[in-house]
Amino acid sequence: MTVGDLLDLLSGCDRDASVRLAVNPFFPMAHRLGGVEKALDEHGRSMVYIAESAEAEQFGPLPPAVAVALTWQPPAEGPAHRRRGATGSNTGQ
Repeated sequence: MTVGDLLDLLSGCDRDASVRLAVNPFFPMAHRLGGVEKALDEHGRSMVYIAESAEAEQFGPLPPAVAVALTWQPPAEGPAHRRRGATGSNTGQ
C-alpha cells in the first residue's frame, strides 16, 4: 500500500472519526495511533511508518465485523437450531 492508496481509502471517511490501529490477526486488538514517521528503507526508497501511541493504549478486541472485513477470521454463524419435540407427558392417558 502506498501513501496515495491510504489517502484514497481515508478520503471517504469522516474527518472527525477516531482512528485505531488493528493489529495481530490471531488475537485482533485495537490500539491508539501515536504518530507518523518518514524514513528510507535499505534500498533508499521512501517509507512511512504509522506508530502506536507512546502509552501503548489498547482498546480491547476488534469488533467481530472488522476482523471479518480484514479476513482475519471467517464470518461466524449461529448454532443450528433443531426443531424440538412437543413438551409434556406422552403416556397416552
